[in-house]
Amino acid sequence: MTLRIGCIADDFTGGTDVAAAFRRAGLRTALVFGTPDDTTTLPADCDAAVVALKSRSTPADEAVADSLTAQRWLWDKGAAQVYFKYCSTFDSTPQGNIGPVSDALLDAAGGVVTVHCPASPPNGRTVYQGHLFVHDQLLSDSPLRHHPLNPMTDSALVRLLSAQTRYPVGLVDWATVRRGVEAVREAITAHQQAGVRHVVADALTDDDLAVLGAATLELPVVAGAAGLAEGLGHAYPATGPSSVEPKPSEGRAAVLAGSCSARTLEQIGQFYAAGLPSLHLDVLAAATGRDITGEALAWYAEQDPALPVLVYASASPEELAAVQAQLGVAEAAAQVEELLGTLASHLVERGVRRMLVAGGETSGAVTTALGVRAVLVGEEADPGVPWTYATTNSGDLALMLKSGNFGAPDLFTRALTEAK
Repeated sequence: MTLRIGCIADDFTGGTDVAAAFRRAGLRTALVFGTPDDTTTLPADCDAAVVALKSRSTPADEAVADSLTAQRWLWDKGAAQVYFKYCSTFDSTPQGNIGPVSDALLDAAGGVVTVHCPASPPNGRTVYQGHLFVHDQLLSDSPLRHHPLNPMTDSALVRLLSAQTRYPVGLVDWATVRRGVEAVREAITAHQQAGVRHVVADALTDDDLAVLGAATLELPVVAGAAGLAEGLGHAYPATGPSSVEPKPSEGRAAVLAGSCSARTLEQIGQFYAAGLPSLHLDVLAAATGRDITGEALAWYAEQDPALPVLVYASASPEELAAVQAQLGVAEAAAQVEELLGTLASHLVERGVRRMLVAGGETSGAVTTALGVRAVLVGEEADPGVPWTYATTNSGDLALMLKSGNFGAPDLFTRALTEAK
């Protein structure tokens, strides 16, 4: 088997998002969770493989080491080009990890220049004059600036990336992108000759991302959100999805939510308003030793098996701040991941066969607890939110991993009531 392209994603829902993008571009795609090793296998007919790490908020040296391991594994599978996928809100700090990982991947590949673009137009993320917008607002003015681990208070991508690398950062503006593939290639070459290593590119539409994808097809490392990955995927000859597409399985259905994003809170609200069973987890009580997991499982046992259930630790910004003030940011996150990962394992043992998980860190905790290492990517319920398919010790599982800000407001109810 020879892959057409390999990808390294810095969190699990980001991996799901970019895998869906490659699939939309006509590439048969597999998704691997965690750092791969010699025992990690892929389906025989894959064109693209995505390795989803939990490296967005880890120390930079750990993120670099894990990313280099993934890059070597993808090379061993035949991938000549590696895409580094990060969040469409460029979640990062002045210390990294976008800059350090990009530099390490370039160094290992012998590359001299790469292109960055976090635009994702279907999700309202665009880049203009090097500034990242969320719909009609600068990122720094939007609700998405309130990331619990990496608050984004600046929208200037060249400035943000320059703080994370010792190399020069340049810009390919929208006027150049609109002139087409050759104009972008010429601009990248000019930047390279001037000593610029990282080139931020503007993009307002999917057509712009298609231009950027075609222009970067020969670069050994390219970086950005799922939008540019799809544009790059379209530059490869299409093979189409596998002829045998799995479908969400029969069995009980559950949502596990840890994300505190505005969209996830809206989705929780719609699920509750629909009269479906919902349970909020008391994270502070769990930290004192109370058996919140046991209480949740007892509650689950009382629910109608025909209805999907929702168990969530998500909270408003004010509620989250209060929990973090008592436990600390890291401990609060650890409590949520432990609770939801443990619950996921117990729920699958009790017959859940369709599970929707909201939040990148939560998705990492859930897949780790379930022992899921690789999945086949199937149809999307919403842009960037596909069903994936895995086998666990308790049986086959249809798993949907949702980035906190992704999906329509009715995603929870629609995905789990229609996919029977």
